Amino acid sequence: MEASGSTIAVYDDHADWYNAHMSADGVGGYVRQVHATLGELLGPGSGTCLDVCCGTGAHARPLSTLGWTPVGVDLSRNQLRHAAARLPVAVADATALPLADASVPAVVCVLASTDVPDYAAVLREAARVLTPGGRFVHLGIHPCFVGAFADRREEPKVVVDAGYADRSRTFAGWNPAGVRARVGAWHVPLADLLNAATGAGLRLVRTAEAGQGDVPELFGFRAVKD
Repeated sequence: MEASGSTIAVYDDHADWYNAHMSADGVGGYVRQVHATLGELLGPGSGTCLDVCCGTGAHARPLSTLGWTPVGVDLSRNQLRHAAARLPVAVADATALPLADASVPAVVCVLASTDVPDYAAVLREAARVLTPGGRFVHLGIHPCFVGAFADRREEPKVVVDAGYADRSRTFAGWNPAGVRARVGAWHVPLADLLNAATGAGLRLVRTAEAGQGDVPELFGFRAVKD
C-alpha cells in the first residue's frame, strides 16, 4: 500500500515491518476477516485482477483462490520486494496506471484508501482500465468507526469526535504502535467515498461491513463499470 499521487513512497522505510505485521499471529484473525470479505465482494472469476496499491502482496492468495490472476502495482519498491514472491508486480502510481483503457476485467484496492491523498483519482483510474461490465472492489477501514477521530480503547465502545470531518493527513490515533502512527492516514468520510465511486462511473451493486467485534472495522463495496 502506498501514498500514490505523491513522489514519496512512504512505506519504503516500513516495508519489512509491514510484511511481518500482516503475517503476525496478533493480526491473523483480522487478515482472515479481510480476505473473507474480499472474497464475498469480488466473487469467483477468471482473467487479470489488478491489485492497486498491492503493498507486500498480502492479498494475492485469496484472489488466486477465487480463480483470478492477480497482478500488483505500488509505488513502494521495498514493499514490492516482498510482493514479487506472491504475484507479478510493477512500480506504478495508482493515479496514473500503466494500463490501456478497458484492459482488465477486475480491479481491487484493499486497505489502501487512507494511504493516498486523492482516493477519488484512484477510483477514476480503476474505472478507466476496467472493461465494460468489469468489477471493482474497494475494501478498507470503516470510514465511520476507524480513524484518528474514533477512540476504540474501551471496546466494544467506540467514541467518535468532530475530527470525522477532518480530511487532512494525520499520524494521530488510539494505537501508537499501529500502521497509521508510522505512515499517517488521509481520512475519507463515507459520503466522499461513495460519491467518488459513482463520480468515476462505477455503479454500486453490493456493500459489506465486517469486523471481529460488534462495531464493524471494515467497509467495502463491489461496483461495476457499465
